[in-house]
Amino acid sequence: MKMRLTEATRARRRRPSPSELPAPREAETARAAQLPAPPATVELVPRLTGQGYGPEQVAQRRSWVEERTGAQFDHVAGRPLAGEAMRGNVENPIGCAQMPLGVAGPLRVRGEHAQGTYYVPLATTEGALVRSYERGMVALTRAGGAVARIYRDENRVSPIFDFESVEAAFDFVADLPDYFDSLRTEAEATTRHGRLLRVESQPVGRQVIVSFYYSTADAQGMNMIVKATERACRWLAAEAGVSSCYVFSGYNGEKRAAGSLLAGGKGKKVVAGALLPRRLVKTFFRVTPERFSHLWRRTVVGHLATGAIGYNGHYANGLTALFIACGQDVANVANSALGITQFEVTAEGDLYASVMLPSLSIATVGGGTGLGSSRECLQALGCAGTGGVGKLAEITAATLLAGELSFGGAIASGEIVAAHEQYGRNRPQAVEGQETDADQGDKGAGS
Repeated sequence: MKMRLTEATRARRRRPSPSELPAPREAETARAAQLPAPPATVELVPRLTGQGYGPEQVAQRRSWVEERTGAQFDHVAGRPLAGEAMRGNVENPIGCAQMPLGVAGPLRVRGEHAQGTYYVPLATTEGALVRSYERGMVALTRAGGAVARIYRDENRVSPIFDFESVEAAFDFVADLPDYFDSLRTEAEATTRHGRLLRVESQPVGRQVIVSFYYSTADAQGMNMIVKATERACRWLAAEAGVSSCYVFSGYNGEKRAAGSLLAGGKGKKVVAGALLPRRLVKTFFRVTPERFSHLWRRTVVGHLATGAIGYNGHYANGLTALFIACGQDVANVANSALGITQFEVTAEGDLYASVMLPSLSIATVGGGTGLGSSRECLQALGCAGTGGVGKLAEITAATLLAGELSFGGAIASGEIVAAHEQYGRNRPQAVEGQETDADQGDKGAGS
């Protein structure tokens, strides 16, 4: 049956004549009107003389960030962490490790939780990393900001149950939905904050893996939900005639890379994206959107050839630096660093860049989030404490988007080596009477 087109539809589909097409400058103006409005002013982080490594300059930059974020960087500036404050976080304490802490920004985020401009703390020893993320952040801010959205927010524990036969395992899976209300009562009896959302089964032979999915509020909550799941498992084992049960099966992907993590279920599933005008891409990254897209297609080939899970340039770099700065469980970088980056050329010739993080494990309460400089860094982002985790997730995704843009631009333009030579060279200074590895290497090279 043929559909009849209305006059309005015909008008929309009719190809305009050359006389009806806008002039190039008019077309560019019309396209610019559809893009997010850039901020009127962009306050860059002060670099100061010689890149600002002197003690007075470091203090000056720190004060500048404090003024713009409202945070107080007492611990960042060197106040020691009291031994009693470490109880529950470390055993046999002897002090605190020192790690260089930089700040990158401004980063404009247009999320549902994060709405504004941020200066992101990054703890790292990799020279050029902060400067690279900063370039991407400024480009995103000039483009009007990164849009960020959270699709899922949950954490899981996946125990495994043994049965005498395949038939018994099959019957258990069939009956599992009937047990849910009792399982929720048992699990939630152990926690004030965790909420059991659902259970899902994965039969393997005569074993059944059961994933317990929880809402953990602002906590990462793994200890909390393992305790809840253990109690629920004891009830379930007694009720369902289970031969044996282990609370960890390895299926949940905790602190390891796993293919199932691409579907989500282990933390926040968050996406960030931005439309960058062609002229801005060429100005900041010295390549065209087409070059970005070509790089993306070629490096996808490499990812497929190596059997990588997902596709990204260096999520782990930004995540690790942000996790250390903000008191996150750094081992969760293993599951959080999975995802998919995309560089797409629009019909108008602009660049649409996006990142998808399906299993981002972060927190703003519990763990190390309340300790010393970690809390100060979270305060600088406006994320410390209850109600901050959604905001932190969106800022994190936007930060990684900035890093992917800058890294991709450096590779596509052929500037990545030069950037590391300029910012990343760290030749150790010899202590009197000692030789450094660099000294020994130089001697070897000349012999």
